[in-house]
Amino acid sequence: MMRQRSDGIRPEGGRATLSLDLDNEWSYLKTHGDSGWDAFPSYLDVAVPRFLSLFDELQLRVTVFVVGQDAAIDRNAESLQAIARAGHEIGNHSFAHEPWLHLYTDQEIEQEITMAEEAITRATGKRPVGFRGPGYALSGQVLNVLARKGYQFDASTLPSVLGPVARAYYFMTSGMNRKERQKRKILFGSWKDGLRPIDPYLWQVNGSTLLEIPVTTIPGLRVPFHVSYLIYLSRFSIAFAKTYLRTTLRLCKLTGTEPSVLLHPLDLLGKDDFSNLGFFPGMDLVASRKRVLVEGFLREIKKHFTIMPLGEYAGQVRDRRRLPLKQFSA
Repeated sequence: MMRQRSDGIRPEGGRATLSLDLDNEWSYLKTHGDSGWDAFPSYLDVAVPRFLSLFDELQLRVTVFVVGQDAAIDRNAESLQAIARAGHEIGNHSFAHEPWLHLYTDQEIEQEITMAEEAITRATGKRPVGFRGPGYALSGQVLNVLARKGYQFDASTLPSVLGPVARAYYFMTSGMNRKERQKRKILFGSWKDGLRPIDPYLWQVNGSTLLEIPVTTIPGLRVPFHVSYLIYLSRFSIAFAKTYLRTTLRLCKLTGTEPSVLLHPLDLLGKDDFSNLGFFPGMDLVASRKRVLVEGFLREIKKHFTIMPLGEYAGQVRDRRRLPLKQFSA
């Protein structure tokens, strides 16, 4: 008989992972092509306490992917240290948070990952062992560097057929010129990326292997259900967003898919916090409403699955499952 947790939620079985990409205000402005990002405006002092409070209330441990540039700025130290003190895993989310990471030279990729790792380790006291590329950017050389540096896993793939649609929307809401759009031409992935596996697998990298844990999309349909997307759907109908999530979780169980669920800082920030980020879907809602929505989504996931950080899951899945081998192709 499964013991009921002290928070009153009893999972029905199976595992899920939860991660937070700690993209900061400046990184959203930079990706969107807006001015002022290079002053590195930050909302970490607002967003981090909100997430830590929610995770504590729901008794969740997650993986937080930190941007190296934020870790290198002293004023962010308290927020990042608070994440580590709370017992959450720390991941590497690149140094400069540029979704055109795949366009870097081999030397630039090595420097980008190493600089981020060193800054994050200094700021949090924890060396990251997992990586997620900004905007799901990935290349063969990124995988080579990660494998050589002893990373346990990569989590940069989002196998969704809606990636190009999301990119088109992003371009429509920005004032980027052709050159800037060209750099972002595979932001959120290509149609081909949407056909990659949604279950964990191993990249074959120069004689070794590296575990890939994709951000899960709906089995069969390959459309997203990360929390930002659920918030977007809730703007039209909260009932539909909840049904969408419940149906997705049932499909995951039916297909044996162990979902990897993604959060972003803006999931708990609203228009009453930051009015200059209105281009991000869901930023027309107030923060209090988002808090209720996100808590409800996470409680629903927790009913069905035991939630754990990616690194903990990575150790289990490599030990217990025979995983397919894949060669990277752009």
